[in-house]
Amino acid sequence: MNQSHYQIAPGHWDQGGATVTAAGVNFCVFSRLADRLELLLFDHVEAAAPFQIISLDPRVNRTFYFWHVLVLGLPDGTCYNWRAAGPCDTRESGCRFDPGKALLDPWATTVSDRLWDRKRAKVRGDNLDSAMRAMVVRDDYDWEGDAPIHVPMNRAVIYEMHLAGFTRHPASGTTHPGTYRALIEKIPYLQQLGITHVELLPIMAFDPQDVPPDTAGRGLTNYWGYSTHSFFAPHPHFAVDQARARDEFRDLVKALHRAGIGVLLDVVFNHTAEGGVDGPTINLKGLGNEVFYHLDFDDRRLYRDYTGCGNTVNCNHPIVTRFLVDSLLYWVQQMHVDGFRFDLASALARGEDGNPQYHAPLLWQTELSPYLHRAHIIAEAWDAAGLYQVGDFPGFRWAEWNGRYRDLIRAFVRGDPGLIPEVATRLAGSSDLYEARGRLPINSVNFVTCHDGFSLWDLVSYDRKHNESNGEQNRDGGDHNISWNCGVEGPSDDPDIVALRRRQARNFIGILMLSQGVPMLLAGDEVLHSQRGNNNTYCQNNALSWFDWDQVQANQPMLNFVRGMICLRRRHPSLTRDRFLTGRPESGQTLPDIAWHGVSLDAPAWDDPEARTLAFTLAGTTEEEAPLHAMFNMGEEAQTFAVPVLPGRRWTLAVDTTAEPGVYPPDIPAPLVAGCIRVGPRSLVVLEAQGSVRATIEINQT
Repeated sequence: MNQSHYQIAPGHWDQGGATVTAAGVNFCVFSRLADRLELLLFDHVEAAAPFQIISLDPRVNRTFYFWHVLVLGLPDGTCYNWRAAGPCDTRESGCRFDPGKALLDPWATTVSDRLWDRKRAKVRGDNLDSAMRAMVVRDDYDWEGDAPIHVPMNRAVIYEMHLAGFTRHPASGTTHPGTYRALIEKIPYLQQLGITHVELLPIMAFDPQDVPPDTAGRGLTNYWGYSTHSFFAPHPHFAVDQARARDEFRDLVKALHRAGIGVLLDVVFNHTAEGGVDGPTINLKGLGNEVFYHLDFDDRRLYRDYTGCGNTVNCNHPIVTRFLVDSLLYWVQQMHVDGFRFDLASALARGEDGNPQYHAPLLWQTELSPYLHRAHIIAEAWDAAGLYQVGDFPGFRWAEWNGRYRDLIRAFVRGDPGLIPEVATRLAGSSDLYEARGRLPINSVNFVTCHDGFSLWDLVSYDRKHNESNGEQNRDGGDHNISWNCGVEGPSDDPDIVALRRRQARNFIGILMLSQGVPMLLAGDEVLHSQRGNNNTYCQNNALSWFDWDQVQANQPMLNFVRGMICLRRRHPSLTRDRFLTGRPESGQTLPDIAWHGVSLDAPAWDDPEARTLAFTLAGTTEEEAPLHAMFNMGEEAQTFAVPVLPGRRWTLAVDTTAEPGVYPPDIPAPLVAGCIRVGPRSLVVLEAQGSVRATIEINQT
């Protein structure tokens, strides 16, 4: 620094964090019950001691419950912490003030954890030499005309991915593996895949050290990132230059937007990295524990835990609601993201008393904000304390991870009988969950796999979880996987079993892309990535979780199938309707929008407890769009399905999961089908209507 002591002025309270102004840097933080606050300034992130400590005078530097100070002439690159003193009668007040703790600014936009020691932060007293630090960074980024893009949800195909894990494998061939910059190099792959949005697992700064002791003893860390501590700062470990993490993330967003791909963030507002009674003090505990967390009514030393992570953020306290909504506004307005997926979102519906609120302030302010109205908002509509709100999440435009879709389609493809009525309902957009409340098919985010659980290849290769490598004696992770190993647990050299598994994987993707609603893919499923039966790889920052780029070539047929199904979906607006199907012709059409069948036309097996077959005919949304006819046979024997006759049209084969890759591109002549068609065991077939006979031989399969 050019000088060791900077002059100060009172500053202002209208903006949390460190704000660079013409006069210097304004610092502001919330603490309702603190008696004393100190601002600690450091030359750099690893400085052993502050070069200046500024004690704030509550008569000058506090307005309401906000503490503020303007440090005149302070340059960019200065690092800082807060220290707060106040009541510590935790049982009565809930306060956890510790005047020795160096606290991270909750509003910080750039942070460093190079010195961080989670264990030191768990005990009272000074941790100045092992605390996280915030950094003052001037914001002069050039967006070059970029703005958030808006792909309507009915046209979306979401790709859930771990930002670092997508490029960290040695086979990625990127310059800086595991970083924002590395993902930019892989954008052409995403374009070729055909997805419209990436949904990034947590990129808000989180604590990699937040794992159980036995897990840490194996050298494992918190990889997924569901341990946020800073809601305004990009994770520093994903940056080449941590001081530029914010701008490196912006570079990524700008590059994805140029490629026509939107950016959704997985947001963890339900809990924080500070954990429960035995957790560390990072920021919120030391500034306003009694405000920011749900505390036990009788003993406020204890935390009410609706998340399974030790604490629950008190989201619907007015101050906390404002803090979290400001975070969303920041990521949309200053970082140009296109929407959010909210982890354990039902925890956000709990009022200050812990009970569910349909009119929860945070959820409705997010939904109704005029500044967020174009941002997609997606809820994981349950929490860890039994609140399950799929189909009944507060609000109207909130989309939901449709857990009922996932479970039902897994059971259907596994071969469970008697599911046909609900399968039809899920394929048609889950009207039973959404229509009565005036919601739409786009409220349903359909998925078969996600980061949490088996990968697609493991779903068809394992009956049981195998999480021993996590160090928790295989107790972690869910047991209700609704999977089937096709006859052998784990890897197999039997060509028949391998072929069946590949066909089952194609069946899952085929059904997903033929369903009304919003499809979501898990990164790696398109190349049959395996986690060796581990269904909870939250701590596996290694090849078990990383996207293996060698598999792109090794599993090219599966990749081509996924690309082909996405292409089929995107060229057929009938698969992406924004209103529910009625079974009646739309205006100007002759065919009903959908007609349901079994192996015989107009005879779906609604009441057959053994049925494993279903078919439907889907009309085009215009006369120019070709109708589709889809047939599903999840039984063990081949079935002959009748095919409807459409005057003036002929059916061509578009999809057959018994083949590899299994999708017939529209510009390549495919077999013509009339009368009936044989659908193999555990497979699906899709026909596409053509207006005239194509230059190939008509077939009548029997």
